[in-house]
Amino acid sequence: MIAADFKPRHFSWQREGTVAIIRLTRPDRKNPLTFESYAELRDTFRALVYTDDVKTVVFAASGGNFCSGGDVHEIIKPLLDRDMKGLLAFTRMTGDLIKAMRNCPQPIVSAVDGVCVGAGAMIALASDIRLGTPEAKTAFLFTRVGLAGCDMGACAMLPRVIGQGRASELLFSGRTMSAEEGERWGFFNRLVPGEAIEKEAIALATTLAAGPTFAHGITKTQLNQEWSMSLEQAIEAEAQAQAICMQTADFGRAYEAFAAKQRPVFKGD
Repeated sequence: MIAADFKPRHFSWQREGTVAIIRLTRPDRKNPLTFESYAELRDTFRALVYTDDVKTVVFAASGGNFCSGGDVHEIIKPLLDRDMKGLLAFTRMTGDLIKAMRNCPQPIVSAVDGVCVGAGAMIALASDIRLGTPEAKTAFLFTRVGLAGCDMGACAMLPRVIGQGRASELLFSGRTMSAEEGERWGFFNRLVPGEAIEKEAIALATTLAAGPTFAHGITKTQLNQEWSMSLEQAIEAEAQAQAICMQTADFGRAYEAFAAKQRPVFKGD
């Protein structure tokens, strides 16, 4: 559970009602990640599973950029001195951040501006909804540092979002995907002017937070789990999931509001 006075060391944490806003705080370096920020983000998203008063999360840009990936000097250089066990501990930790983002029940909205590359691109990809600015530059540039494109779940997730051929091109080449390509290919839900993107992301997150948030968590779970299901399995899983949601008070509230010709006020229970 995340306490009301939570003050992370390696990123900023802001609350607007039931919406949490996360920003990386190294704008002078275009917000690179370190070993410590990876771990703290992972632990924070894990704790969100048990944090009922946070309904949605916005991962925002800072200083005109989203995230420049792993810090070259503070991550890549030290990795050269690690043995296989140490390297695997690191790559598993980075993957654990993505798993924590996907496993928390809160919808995550990324507001992508400027540089969004490497692990930063994976944080955006792991979000449920992505807004971008026309200046957003997204790249899965793992091959540029001599590594495979299969990092942090990229080969599983990116083809499902933009298609196999487009994902293959980006992961093999490491080239930058323009904001226009990102919107056209479905990576970005839509593009928003830079001066308005954070406000729009928070407004979207606030709208989601006012919805049936228990049911939103079920939707996110099914979106994750149905990747590996047959259609028959998916239909049965959704039947069970929807039956669970029909036992919530929000389901009753929706009917009562409809009968009274009013807008339902959901409480997430």
